[in-house]
Amino acid sequence: MFSKACEYGIRATIYIASQTANGARVSLKEIAEKIDSPEAFTAKILQQLSRSGIIDSVKGPSGGFAIRRREVKEVRLIEIVQAIDGNQIFEGCGLGLTACSETEPCPVHFEFKVIRDGLQKMLEEAKIHELSESMIQGFTFLKRN
Repeated sequence: MFSKACEYGIRATIYIASQTANGARVSLKEIAEKIDSPEAFTAKILQQLSRSGIIDSVKGPSGGFAIRRREVKEVRLIEIVQAIDGNQIFEGCGLGLTACSETEPCPVHFEFKVIRDGLQKMLEEAKIHELSESMIQGFTFLKRN
């Protein structure tokens, strides 16, 4: 449903948020390792997230990636999806047709619309802070050992 870049972007943001809770900055290498993503690909994704204002990037020996504490509680999953994949997932046809609408629906249009609307609602409501807290407490994980 999401592009691979978006999946890694969500994972990276959750990981960064979990580390930001301790006041730390996280290196590219650490993020790539912790989310099981190729380092060069992760760098491009983090660059997109930084340009979108979702994460902060600081260069230099004491640099790395972080999310400001006051902002981490406000970041929602939908912001990451839109920064990396745009709105296509919310607007496109479930079968990939170029002409699909309420007046000229594809065979799965109305069923897919329910799923798409539910997904959008979940992404709008899910906060990175809550997802990272679940991970910090050991209820969820980003990578199997």
